[in-house]
Amino acid sequence: MSLDLSKIDPERIPRHVGLILDGNGRWANARGLPRTAGHLAGEAALFDTVEGALEIGIEWMTAYTFSTENWSRSDDEVEFLMWFNEDLLLRRRDELDAQGVRMWFAGDMDDPRIPDRNRKHMAEAAGMTAANTRLHLVFAFNYGSRREIVEATRALAARVAAGELSIEEIDEGALESAFYVPEMPAVDLVIRSSGEHRLSNFLLWQAAYAEFYFPGILWPDFDRNALVDAVVDYQARQRRFGAADDMAQVD
Repeated sequence: MSLDLSKIDPERIPRHVGLILDGNGRWANARGLPRTAGHLAGEAALFDTVEGALEIGIEWMTAYTFSTENWSRSDDEVEFLMWFNEDLLLRRRDELDAQGVRMWFAGDMDDPRIPDRNRKHMAEAAGMTAANTRLHLVFAFNYGSRREIVEATRALAARVAAGELSIEEIDEGALESAFYVPEMPAVDLVIRSSGEHRLSNFLLWQAAYAEFYFPGILWPDFDRNALVDAVVDYQARQRRFGAADDMAQVD
């Protein structure tokens, strides 16, 4: 079913949207279901939202699918999430490839807790879709923004120690070039479901000037129509990037 895009200004589409997929467990608990049922429902919500992004014309979308802090969950849930992310790739990659979606993966992939089969399927999906340009879909998997920044800093320090880079050459661009996905543009809009109002270690650097949208619903209830509402809300704002407000000029 096509979206009603009449409320959206096609000239002011956010280039990069970040998604914090929060509330799967609470959605399941409210229905007397196991938490795993919430993750399954959350998958359907994510890919309906991806369909919406394709219709709207969003270029980049990053979904927070597994954080570095999620390892503290129960062994059963972590094991399910590892299997779930693997199964998701196998079931969805052909469909995404056919739609012109390029799949990226941002996170610490050297973590020994990640099963080898997950790494294999992520690499295969990234390679299969590498030529696609319609939508860049980033799965933030075993991702933590603080770890990303620390690892990028270490990489630059190693280059300085090896004589490949001078301290004077280190700037914002140099740091970004060492991030998990250097090609990723700055985030324009961050959407967090469930009513929580925090970043939770998600794209701290990239979201420095992002707008935030909190729909107040649990992630499995989010869909492409909710994405349209988020974009309409985004377009109603005036982005200043640190410039003074007309009503608050400083002499």
